[in-house]
Parts: sequence; structure tokens; C-alpha cells
Amino acid sequence: MIVIKFGGHAMTDSEGLFAQAVQAALDIGQECVIVHGGGPQINEALDQANIPSTFLGGFRVTSLEAFGVVQSVLSGTVLRNVVAQLRSAGINAVGVTGRDGGLLIAKQLQELVDGTPAELGYVGEVVRVDTSLLTSLLAAGFLPVVSPIAVSGDDSDEDSNTGLNVNADLAAGAIAGALGADSLIVMTDVAGIYRNWPDVNSLIGSISFNELELIKSEFSEGMAPKVLAALNAIASGAASVRIIDGKDPQAFALALRGLGGTLVTR
Repeated sequence: MIVIKFGGHAMTDSEGLFAQAVQAALDIGQECVIVHGGGPQINEALDQANIPSTFLGGFRVTSLEAFGVVQSVLSGTVLRNVVAQLRSAGINAVGVTGRDGGLLIAKQLQELVDGTPAELGYVGEVVRVDTSLLTSLLAAGFLPVVSPIAVSGDDSDEDSNTGLNVNADLAAGAIAGALGADSLIVMTDVAGIYRNWPDVNSLIGSISFNELELIKSEFSEGMAPKVLAALNAIASGAASVRIIDGKDPQAFALALRGLGGTLVTR
């Protein structure tokens, strides 16, 4: 089982290389679940709506007005485009959101990765994953593609009328952990986890969960959620996480062979 976070520059792939690599994984018997991002598309839609894009510690501050746009872009435009791309390549993909079937239940996120309190609005921290929808789709021969919008709730209840925007890295990490995935592969706009970003010579090739946990508060901006996603995925059941550069057309194919990026292990 592989969970793939599909985001960043990789989502502008016009040659279908991502779909080809996914098909290669399916051909060797791997089950796959894809969680997509959509930051650039959200930024464009918010600009058109004259809603400012603001980030704190790598998280998008999401007002109620902004959440409407975020949900429309992620669960509408982006989700359907990703499914269409995969189906055009002959892959039996189906799109769902984290709100469908109570797949992702989240509470309002109120602090950054380093513990700093923050007012982020309609931004969620996943507290519960119900994998029954995903396992049913997989058993029926579908490849699920998940939009990272969650239902507001807690460990036992949900408010079905309220949604929250979940960072796609964190959504993928939560799903990978809940499924007990062999690997979470995070496709993004950087080559992996950098100890001292933007120093390109500080790329971490491999690191254990315990080592990364000790230094997690040192990371900032977009790198912080990726580090937290890797830690959460392994803590909740995934065997490993590999963060790779989606701008490299061959990076995903190499990741399937256990190469490249930053590998985080138990």
C-alpha cells in the first residue's frame, strides 16, 4: 500500500509522467491512494475573488469566505482534473473528499508546528480517519483520489455542516497512518527535507522518526507541515515516508524503487 501526496509543480505535468508512474506501481500489485494539493490554484482563485492569501508557519489562514473558495477549488476543479488525468491514462480513478463518508474528521488547528498559538480560521487538524470508504473503493478495483477537506468534529462526533481546510501533506500523513501504508510518498516543490532551508546543501537523505522528532521545532514555513506530516504518518502506523521533488519527472519513479529525496523511517 502506497499513499501519494500529489502537489506542487508535479500537478502541471502535461506529459502524463505521473500517471505513467502510478500505472507502473499498480502493475506490480501495489494498492495506491492519492491525496492532492492545490496551492497555486487556490491562490489564483482567491486573487480573482479579491481575498488576500496569508500564511502562518506554513499554514494558509482561512476565513469563512476563503474556505468557500478553497473547498470549491480543491473538491471541484482540482479533484476532477486529477481524476480526469488518471482516467485518460487508463487508471480506474475515483474522486472523493475528506468529508465524504466521514473520511477525515478534524478539529480547528490552533497552534503551529513549534507550539506557537495561532489564529488560523477554518484550518483543521485531523483527529480521526475512517478508512472504510477507501478500503471499499480499493476492494472494488478503484484508485481513490482524495481532496483534503475535512468534517469538523472530535474523537467521537462530527458537525456534518461544517468543513475545515486541511494541509494536504497532513491529510496524506493521516490517511497513510490509518491505512498502515508501506510508504507515504510526498511530491512537492522541493527535493526533500532541508535542515537549514534554503541551503541546498542541507538536504537530509535519511533520518529516523526519533531524530526528526527532536529537531521538528527548528523548521519553518512550508517545510514545517511536511516534517509534521512525516512524523504523524509514522506515529500512526505508516512504515516510512519519502519526500521528493515533483519538478523532477523521474523522481516518483525513483521513489517507487526506494531512491531519492528524504526518507523518514521508524
